[in-house]
Amino acid sequence: MVKKLALPLVIFCIVSMLSVTSANARKRTRNVVRLETSMGVIRIKLSDQTPIHRDNFKRLVQEGYYDGTLFHRVIRDFMIQGGDPDSKGAPKDSLLGDGGPDYTLPAEIVYPDLYHRRGMVAAAREPDDVNPEFRSSGSQFYIVWGRKHTPQGLKKARAALMEKGIEMNRFIADAYEVTGGTPHLDGAYTVFGEVIEGLDVVRRIQLEATDANDRPLTDVVIEKATIEKR
Repeated sequence: MVKKLALPLVIFCIVSMLSVTSANARKRTRNVVRLETSMGVIRIKLSDQTPIHRDNFKRLVQEGYYDGTLFHRVIRDFMIQGGDPDSKGAPKDSLLGDGGPDYTLPAEIVYPDLYHRRGMVAAAREPDDVNPEFRSSGSQFYIVWGRKHTPQGLKKARAALMEKGIEMNRFIADAYEVTGGTPHLDGAYTVFGEVIEGLDVVRRIQLEATDANDRPLTDVVIEKATIEKR
């Protein structure tokens, strides 16, 4: 015979379960970062599969590190890049892209779960010849735009990745064909989040006219970055 729980104990159990559920919900939502830019809002969900990059990005956001920085490098049909602290209030003739904290992050490449389809967020880094371990910049990141790929183009991309020992599965190939992205970056850069709102803003930013250094002629500013609480 099953013993009935006393009413206070039942209430306690229900409250405890609700508290755990609430705590888990808060934990999930705290991994969403809101970028208020001069061209609109972009919301980014950070991946739990890349905890070093996730926690670093959140810490910098909490410190106000990104507030006032620019999307200083924009390439149409490719990506938009930001996170250089030297870009805050930078004159038009400034050469940007070398700024950041005094550390880098170890690579957290989680392929094929995280790959460079349109809307994904990844860490910028120094080139292979000086960075064979693919360590990431401590602060600079980019949001993928990329092109929609034809079957013939994907065949070439697949072959190039195979030379690096990376196999593109059918699911990823379909995403690159239907959604778009930059498959040639797979396996070489850490993807650590994705845009969950504001992809239209990313589209408009990547269409901005730029100078010879890929800096938009009209500054695109990250006015405020915050971690969503709910």
